[in-house]
Amino acid sequence: MPSKIPKGKLLIIGGAEDKGKGEEPDIVNKNKNFRHHEILKQLVPKNKKKTIEIVTTASSEPDKVSKRYKKVFIEMGAKNIGFINMGNNYETRNPLFTKRIKKAYAVLFSGGDQFRLSSILGNTDVLRVILERYMNDKDFIVAGTSAGAAAAGVLMMYEGENNEAILKGAVKVSSGLGFIDFCIIDTHFIKRGRFGRLSEAIVMNPTCIGIGLGEDTALLITKGKEAKCLGSGMVIIIDGKDVGHTNIAYAENDTPLCIESLKIHVLCNGCGFRFSDRKFIPSKENLRIEKKLKG
Repeated sequence: MPSKIPKGKLLIIGGAEDKGKGEEPDIVNKNKNFRHHEILKQLVPKNKKKTIEIVTTASSEPDKVSKRYKKVFIEMGAKNIGFINMGNNYETRNPLFTKRIKKAYAVLFSGGDQFRLSSILGNTDVLRVILERYMNDKDFIVAGTSAGAAAAGVLMMYEGENNEAILKGAVKVSSGLGFIDFCIIDTHFIKRGRFGRLSEAIVMNPTCIGIGLGEDTALLITKGKEAKCLGSGMVIIIDGKDVGHTNIAYAENDTPLCIESLKIHVLCNGCGFRFSDRKFIPSKENLRIEKKLKG
């Protein structure tokens, strides 16, 4: 846990969040938890003069990404949407970018390649200003989707195969952007079958908590420790604190791992999780229904 409690909010999104275009018909047509724009509306300011800045550095197609986000935010009533694409470390030194971020209501890191994002932004004035605002400004929101979410932690998983078995050596971990320091985050988690690679990352770093974000699903984190699930899917929490036997210390690379007592929580819309004591929090709606059923 950081020594200072962040005053801002952190929104981490599993990717493929609803942009109002019907790109995920199975979610729209079959999932009763689906709500149009539920996740992205968190970034829309009530004061329309304030700006949403979208950092497209992770993307190989920044112009395409910019057009999609501009359209959806305009549909939600946002008036000022800016786009910052820094293709190399030299471009991060542009003082105009830090000036814009200091005035922004929210900053969203788009999807793409999280290693590219963290290597370009790491140890820059741009990142320092975003971190300072996140720590000190209660009205500021920093968000990331897909790669932008995967890079949000101090530790970041940037490579890992999706195998039927959990094979040692499949995962690579590096430094992330540093918005949360006790978690390792994975995205597109359910659809792309990424349980094995996040489990390995957590067994290698048992003091951390694994966050597996489903598509069109997010965690809104306040005070740096209190998370609430938004969206139509699931968030998988992997807790390795009570792991007993595991062969990770001596297994050869590309051989399956065994893990005893890996703890799993599954969150859906409205459920919460408190990182400080690793506690699952049922949704208010579920508690209301259970109370009613008990009479």
